[in-house]
Amino acid sequence: MASGPLPDRGAESSSRSSAARLDEAVFAARPADWIEKLFGTRQFFSLWVAQLVSATGDWLGLVATIALAARLSEGSEGAAIALVLASRVAPGFFLATAAGVLVDRLDRKRVMVACDLGRAAVLVSLPFVDTLLGLVAASFVLELLTMMWQPAKEAIVPNLVPKERLTSANALNVAAAYGMFPVAVGIAALLSKAAEAMADEGWVTNFRLNEEGLAFYVDALTFLVTAAIVARLAIPARPKEGRRVQHRGWDLGGAFRELREGWQLIAANPIVRSVNVGLATGIMGGGMLVPLGAIFVDEVIVGREADFHLVLFSLGTGMALGVACASALQNRINRSQVFAGALVGAGLALLAAASFDVLSLVAPATGLLGFMGGPVYVLGFTLLHENVSDDMRGRVFASLLVLVRLCLLVALALAPLVADLLDRVSQRWWDGYVSVLGAQVHVPGVRLTMWLAAVIIVAAGILSSWSLKTGGSPAVGGGGDGGGDSAGAPAGEGAGS
Repeated sequence: MASGPLPDRGAESSSRSSAARLDEAVFAARPADWIEKLFGTRQFFSLWVAQLVSATGDWLGLVATIALAARLSEGSEGAAIALVLASRVAPGFFLATAAGVLVDRLDRKRVMVACDLGRAAVLVSLPFVDTLLGLVAASFVLELLTMMWQPAKEAIVPNLVPKERLTSANALNVAAAYGMFPVAVGIAALLSKAAEAMADEGWVTNFRLNEEGLAFYVDALTFLVTAAIVARLAIPARPKEGRRVQHRGWDLGGAFRELREGWQLIAANPIVRSVNVGLATGIMGGGMLVPLGAIFVDEVIVGREADFHLVLFSLGTGMALGVACASALQNRINRSQVFAGALVGAGLALLAAASFDVLSLVAPATGLLGFMGGPVYVLGFTLLHENVSDDMRGRVFASLLVLVRLCLLVALALAPLVADLLDRVSQRWWDGYVSVLGAQVHVPGVRLTMWLAAVIIVAAGILSSWSLKTGGSPAVGGGGDGGGDSAGAPAGEGAGS
């Protein structure tokens, strides 16, 4: 390892802060067109378009993967689909933080381009996979590449967007990630019709131009387009001091030290810790609505399938309104306080929704849940962008993504089991009903489970609020100092890197 005089940290910090102020002055002085007014910068607009294309490919690929797993299942469709989906989730539990170390060490734009090209190559091969084991292996590789692409993307957002526009940027990211699902489903339907219309020729069979094959080819094309867009992004160069590889090389000990630094920041920095705990538990509680919502409508409201669709519509509409409000008020609110307050509000809304028996009350309460839950996600990511230094973002976002994924998996897998267990307890102890102020209240397991989820979310919000108060919180409309943690430098320093 090369030795030499240590850099002057004070001068370096002053230089980077000056660069950040200069960047902000340039952003303010330039005349803004509609793209810059909405997206902050043209570079972020290009990244957002890349996310639109990539998200469409992700959803399309997921639909095609599930269809291919069902075809290769040999009679056990549920088990085959579960195995393939597990192969998409498992890598994150063991390798996400290690991927974050690589993202912090390497040129992030090159990482994203390489991952997109790698995913395109895997997808082009998927039409020729004829075994479930091959599909599982390909899905595993796809997830490894995605695990590096996502933290790299999150890490460069503050370098492309003015600090005061980060909340809007994250709102747009949410729209890009989840808004393309219906588009992808529509494309999948069109490709299915196209496959049916093709003549049964030899070249059609040789190139596997069936329903899944066409979807995988189009998915691969989306990643090639994304790679081309990202390759043209003008991302500010990171200083050599910000890349640990310049100082530590690729020794295994250095990688473990950086891995430990990432987890230490999450544990020590009150804002980072609060966001991780709040987002993870919030998603765990909200995720329980997916497997339990239809059961709740059927057993408690005694409604029809259309009623469940109305509940989902209320949830989605509330989320869209909440995200829009957070974006519109981004520079007039204390983001850390609103984050914790919205988390508590989401828990109380879920508690109310689970307590009602009629659709006319459940639907508005679910809408309020979405209205509170949307800002939690957007403001949480904004707080991390503002309060984590550039050289740590890859590890922090990789850790957050795996934590969120774990909590979502726990919610989806355990919610039906917990509901069934609590239903047995309710039937045995109270015959399914309790008396409240003389009124008989139906308490099936699904309602008890949703109440439990609501209590978890409220507790997470209170814990986040307490953590932020004890560690300090950023000023209104500002980023703050990361609670005084030296590893979590203000965004102004990272933005100029």
